[in-house]
Amino acid sequence: MKKNIIGVIPPIITPVDAQEHVDEKGLRQLINHCIDHGIHGIFVCGSNGECMALTQEQRDLAIRITLEECAGRVPVIAGCMDTSTQRVIDNIRRFEDMGGQTAVVTPVFYARHATQEETVRHFEEISRHTSCDLMIYNIPMFTNQSLTPETIIRLSQIDRVTGLKDSSGNMTNFLKLLHHFRGTDFLMLQGTTSLAVPSMLLGADGYIPSLAPLFPKAHVKLYEYGKAGDIENTMKWGKIVDDICKIYPMAKSQTASTKYAMSKLGFVDQRVCRPTEPITEAEMARIDACIDRLRDDMYS
Repeated sequence: MKKNIIGVIPPIITPVDAQEHVDEKGLRQLINHCIDHGIHGIFVCGSNGECMALTQEQRDLAIRITLEECAGRVPVIAGCMDTSTQRVIDNIRRFEDMGGQTAVVTPVFYARHATQEETVRHFEEISRHTSCDLMIYNIPMFTNQSLTPETIIRLSQIDRVTGLKDSSGNMTNFLKLLHHFRGTDFLMLQGTTSLAVPSMLLGADGYIPSLAPLFPKAHVKLYEYGKAGDIENTMKWGKIVDDICKIYPMAKSQTASTKYAMSKLGFVDQRVCRPTEPITEAEMARIDACIDRLRDDMYS
């Protein structure tokens, strides 16, 4: 397998209207904005895309629109995670019917995990009953299970498990896996943006930054210099990306701060799905000031 899901692959927001239906026009514009500004792929219906807040119909619609709009120009990975193995299989089958090729799968959540073996069985069963590629999504803050390097290595041996998006924030474990998979076709994607600089310099295939559509240049530069092994310039752009990440805690909800920041692009709404805490006027003002500073720093 040739690696093709590499680079900056943002987990895009899902713009919605007052009925929490997908804003198709806004989503299509967001996708084209990403592609036009050099972003390398799209992750639709991830945590940042409020996948579990959308109805099943709207979740499927967001995925279908993304596949249609990308039209093979950049790879699409789609969140198919859910609360049981059978629900994930059903999600993936619908994704496959749309022409999707790579499904992102977590351990199940809203469950009391007894063992790591559960997740191995989870992926084995999914692999037996679906046909697309599977990407492991290690995000213990939402699944209450932190996958060990040993478990991830076992999962990588399952048919069509092709990569990892690691949002555990555990750089020690990520480094162990980089060493293990070096020279193979297994994809290693960093899901914690604050770890993008060391991850890229040490051989990661890419990273998954939520705010990349707002400041694509900074994120693409970090990736390019990191892959080239240029420490000085990777650190330079990494500092700017770290400053961009300061937007996240500027609202009580990271989803609200991200969607408001994205609304400054001019074609998506800041609206979040209920019951997420909406952004306040004071929080908006802080984010506006931060965006203005960042633009000055980036182009000065």
